[in-house]
Amino acid sequence: MRNIVKVLAFDADDTLWDCQSWFDEVEHKCCELLAPWATPDEVSQGLFATERKNLPLTGYGTKAFTLSLIENAVRVSRQQLTGDVVMQLLDLGRQLLLFPTTPLPEVEATLRQLSQSRRYRLVVFTKGELLDQENKLHRSGLEPYFSHMETVSNKTEKEYRQLCENLGVAPEQTLMVGNSFRSDIAPALQAGAYAVHIPYHVVWELEKSEEFPHPRLQKITRFSQLLDILL
Repeated sequence: MRNIVKVLAFDADDTLWDCQSWFDEVEHKCCELLAPWATPDEVSQGLFATERKNLPLTGYGTKAFTLSLIENAVRVSRQQLTGDVVMQLLDLGRQLLLFPTTPLPEVEATLRQLSQSRRYRLVVFTKGELLDQENKLHRSGLEPYFSHMETVSNKTEKEYRQLCENLGVAPEQTLMVGNSFRSDIAPALQAGAYAVHIPYHVVWELEKSEEFPHPRLQKITRFSQLLDILL
């Protein structure tokens, strides 16, 4: 693999920095705000159902999550939601556009060594809202390590093949690194790329999926283990 791969593509959220924990905290605060009308389980289950229903139209990202947050709140309150609570929910959503994207342990040091080796081209391949993802990368301080960033509405085999075409490499010359087996690993393998799975301790319900072994797949527990694989 070391003699074949030319491009290292990295997922962003929950691979380079923590993201899902911030969304979980907002959901917890939402449950507290809606306590007069529903239990935490009712709020959370309703939010998940609303997100899944809206996904084909709104896609992934903070704004889509905030819309679902408010829609679910209106529903569980039986349209009794007051304006001040709506504003608090909007503020919670706005906070998700500004949270600190501090690199996860070993991320920056590993990216530095991979970059300095000059053996690979490092890129970010993520899904969600373009401006939000660009801002998170900028806030993380990791931007200088990457020569390219691509944000898509979803990650399927089609998007991975398009990424390779855009970069001028074959799928088998590409290695995808990410935390989500559903979005980062399975479609990359289907496209013919290599993949390294780094599970994260929290997973969004819609990203959960069954894992499977594959000859082009490796699973690690620490980000720095990439150096053992690639250098």
